Amino acid sequence: MIKRAIALFLVLFFGYVFTTLLLNWHPWTELIGVARYYVSHELTELGATNLVTAIVVTYRGLDTLGEVTVLFLAATGVSVLLRRTTITLPSPGPKRQSSEILHTATRLLTPFIVMFGAYIFINGHLTPGGGFQGGAVIASAVLLLFLTNPHQALNHRILKIIESLSGATYVLVGILGLFLAGGFLDNRILPLGEPGRILSAGAIPIIYTCIGLKVGTELANILENLRGPTTSPVLEENEGRAQ
Repeated sequence: MIKRAIALFLVLFFGYVFTTLLLNWHPWTELIGVARYYVSHELTELGATNLVTAIVVTYRGLDTLGEVTVLFLAATGVSVLLRRTTITLPSPGPKRQSSEILHTATRLLTPFIVMFGAYIFINGHLTPGGGFQGGAVIASAVLLLFLTNPHQALNHRILKIIESLSGATYVLVGILGLFLAGGFLDNRILPLGEPGRILSAGAIPIIYTCIGLKVGTELANILENLRGPTTSPVLEENEGRAQ
């Protein structure tokens, strides 16, 4: 009885609060402060038709660099914690094959998923999207491969090269902005071009490509670590004795 009374009180209280807020809410008729400056000057200063992109990778570029660093630390932490955990698996018995539908869908969809992810971050300065979104889409293709074949192995050498080069290029573009433009991660180290074109907005397409590749490889590594061991130590030992 007391729990019901408390629940009813909370429902009425929050209902009153939200109703009051909605009834007294009025949209701003004009932008003020920093928002007005961004909307008024972004296209001429940065040349990106996607305002959100310009803000994310230039005006608040240091914050985005910090987010990429946090993702790198998270991927490293997952790898260290899970690889230090020793798990002895029993013999899995007869290997179960995935359905033909899943195999066929994977073969057909994986290339298109990767291309769509690349499209999202390459065109991030023109249309809604960006590096994190495109990288997550590419990582979903890796997840689809794991669902089809749990023993699918990734080429870690290639992943490390892509991740290292993309991260180093990202920071290098930022440093070049200090010497060639107005500040760190200033996209005007390259010509702004014509707004609306793929080769426009200065270095923003390069920055978003680096972010997309780095995010995609790091999420792929996280997925592989979460998948766990692909072989059973007990099974490997028995097979070695049989040979």
